[in-house]
Amino acid sequence: MTMERTTFQGSGEYVASEELMSAVNIAIQLKKPLLIKGEPGTGKTMLAEAISKSLGKELIIWNIKSTTKAQDGLYVYDTIQRLYDSQFGEAGVDDIAHYIKLGKLGEAFKADSQVVLLIDEIDKADLEFPNDLLWELDKMEFYIHETKETVKAKERPIVIITSNAEKELPDAFLRRCIFHYIDFPGPELMEEIVKVHFDRLEENLLKQAMDTFYWLRGIRDIRKKPSTSELIDWIRALQLGGIAPEKIRQELPFIGVLLKKDEDLNELKKRR
Repeated sequence: MTMERTTFQGSGEYVASEELMSAVNIAIQLKKPLLIKGEPGTGKTMLAEAISKSLGKELIIWNIKSTTKAQDGLYVYDTIQRLYDSQFGEAGVDDIAHYIKLGKLGEAFKADSQVVLLIDEIDKADLEFPNDLLWELDKMEFYIHETKETVKAKERPIVIITSNAEKELPDAFLRRCIFHYIDFPGPELMEEIVKVHFDRLEENLLKQAMDTFYWLRGIRDIRKKPSTSELIDWIRALQLGGIAPEKIRQELPFIGVLLKKDEDLNELKKRR
């Protein structure tokens, strides 16, 4: 009989720092949402997938947009479909429950076993959105007025919330979360991360690519600094292009994989 893993220790596809693994495990033990911030491309969204795989739990993703409301995550009552069905004499039209569609939070609460719930990029929604979820995240339940039913989590989900720090989140919301900022990986950790994505990688190519990558990130006036995912794409491009490692820093091939803004490319030209 295999024992269920109860602590997060990273995964074969996701290299996590000791501090990040500790934050995840403390949040699980304290039964609180884990709020993750960090530069784009530091693996915030991928963390939830890694936790799901590591612990063998289903992953439910709620992608937040500027138009998302808290109610969307609980349930929606499809009055339009009910009206349509009533006009055409469909059976079961009097059963309101048939027209209640659970949102992602509702799905997580209804699950028979514990799931991992990712609330991705919470700061994209309006300022009231986090406050509108305080009761549900505290009590792990919500009330459906149309059916007079309370949906209560059978098992409290592991809640991971990501933010790109586009807006300040309310203090009342922050008090209910465990917080962790994912620092941008240093060269040693970055090398581990990169190697996860390649079966074979020539050491000199890796060294030249990483040295150039961190040199670019160190240019003060570069506005959109290249991320981890862009470094991985760039190394893949260098491999496919058959670029000799000694030419990487001098020629900067496929630089558009790393730098995406005109002003950053112009800043780079000044330094060459």
